[in-house]
Amino acid sequence: MTMRIANHKSLLILVFVLASWITFAIIQNSTKLRTVFKLPFSLHHWSFVMKTHPEAPLNPIVSPTETALRIKRITEKLDQLIPPRPFTKVSSTTSATHSRATLLSPRDTYCRGDQLDVLLEVRDHLGRRKEYGRDFLRARMSSPALKAGASGKVTDFNNGTYLVSFTLFWEGQVSLSVLLIHPSEGVSALWRARNQGYDRVIFTGQFNRGTSQVNTDCALVLNSSAELCEYLDTRDQEAFYCMKPPYIPCAALTHMHSKNKDISYLSKQERSLFERSNVGVEMMAKFDAITVSKCNSEKTVPVKRKCKFGMAPTIPSGHVWKDTWNPVSCSLAAIEMKECLRGKFIYLLGDSTIRQWMEYFKSHINSMPLSELLLTSLSETSFSFQGEKGIWGMPLSYFLITAHQHFSQALKSVDLHESGKFQKQLAVDLNENINIQWQKHSYPLIGSLTYSVKEIEYIAQVIDRIGGEKNTIIVISLGQHFRPFPIDVFIRRALNIHDAVQRLLLRSPDTVVIIKAENIREMNVDMERFSDFHGYIQYLALKDIFQDLSVGIIDAWDITIAYGTNNVHPPQSVVRNQINILLNFIC
Repeated sequence: MTMRIANHKSLLILVFVLASWITFAIIQNSTKLRTVFKLPFSLHHWSFVMKTHPEAPLNPIVSPTETALRIKRITEKLDQLIPPRPFTKVSSTTSATHSRATLLSPRDTYCRGDQLDVLLEVRDHLGRRKEYGRDFLRARMSSPALKAGASGKVTDFNNGTYLVSFTLFWEGQVSLSVLLIHPSEGVSALWRARNQGYDRVIFTGQFNRGTSQVNTDCALVLNSSAELCEYLDTRDQEAFYCMKPPYIPCAALTHMHSKNKDISYLSKQERSLFERSNVGVEMMAKFDAITVSKCNSEKTVPVKRKCKFGMAPTIPSGHVWKDTWNPVSCSLAAIEMKECLRGKFIYLLGDSTIRQWMEYFKSHINSMPLSELLLTSLSETSFSFQGEKGIWGMPLSYFLITAHQHFSQALKSVDLHESGKFQKQLAVDLNENINIQWQKHSYPLIGSLTYSVKEIEYIAQVIDRIGGEKNTIIVISLGQHFRPFPIDVFIRRALNIHDAVQRLLLRSPDTVVIIKAENIREMNVDMERFSDFHGYIQYLALKDIFQDLSVGIIDAWDITIAYGTNNVHPPQSVVRNQINILLNFIC
């Protein structure tokens, strides 16, 4: 028995010594082992790279070098989408008039739910068939009388032919449209020109010097040997510069405005492609409207699930009918705004297209039609005074008291002692515990009107200050102000916001984060600076950057195409439908 115990102890000692030796060998030769077995330096990083929806790293701080590599990878992807298309004569560029559209499998009547395909063969101004693609096209179907519209899906075969597919969502007379926004040669020229310079917009900074002000030039990049003020975010490596005024500290910068600089990186011949008459030219002008019928009345329409995060995107993402947005893959309910927002803290961060949401909330969250207010008042009382002048048998004094009680519970603006269109806005309803605020994004912020920069900060910095929880809603929108600048400026900003959202979701996974894509805009703007092509490229980059995070996407790009607004600030009906998507996401 003693011998067995001794042997058992000896065996344990031997195992312990062997394990210790193996551990020591691994530690001393870990680099060699990784090389032999081709292991990643960090197993968690391997998981992050390989998963479709990767887990957030435990310490998501990204080095400047890594950020530069991420920007380079995304830019290279975009470069592949936009090959150079030099041309010597405008006659060799794509012509909407000479191109040919053919309806595949034409019929007298089409059925609702069918797909209608159009084959598009593009030709140049001399009628010669093009042998390459990458024209910037916009397909749309519409029924103005029904206030209905939807985008079409364009498939580029990269040989001068395109397949344009329309899903027939509704019954009635439907018009089909394919616009040549820019020929491929114009697209190539815009992409090259965009990435050549940072000086299409001049910023003027105002510095305070006692009771007077001094103005100097400011920019994202300033090529000057003079002394500069550098406003640098050291972590995210985003910077803005101003010429330093003599004897005034850099911290005295208080206001900013901008204007377009008289400069172009396009040749005279290239600029001719962007004259208004050459932008957004119809390629299906000879096509008559088609008739869409219900056809199979017995066919059961599948019940859609309520819209929520994580649903796979579709092309198109939905359609407008009777001025109301209807997603393809899910259903939107009509949600009472104040009830939904009760107890919520909403941050609207970005440009003026999300400021429209703020203005809509303030004007509609309290709105109750007079007739509804009267009915509410009547339902709360059963008496009337025949001898007293009143409303519907109700005393005027009682109606006024009811109205006062209703509007005293309104969403009220808080004076933050700023001025101008870019001023920070805050509105609260203390009774319902609703708090909504809008805050502009940081430079570049284009505006001819002077705006304060005393409290200007990057969206990533704002997000890092937010604690977050299930009743915290963050909506981010940016893009329009970045169009005149090289794409790396937008990509860096989007990556920094992505990383800030990633950090937020680590500490508060229940926080709701929504990305609102850009709206399409007017076709009579300076195309070199503000073309929708620039917006479309940013739209693609934004979706690629945020695809790994649990955030909601409001596809304002597709929605505004469906509405056919062509307005950077679309009408209230469009804003209402964008906000209704938000309400369905959170309630």
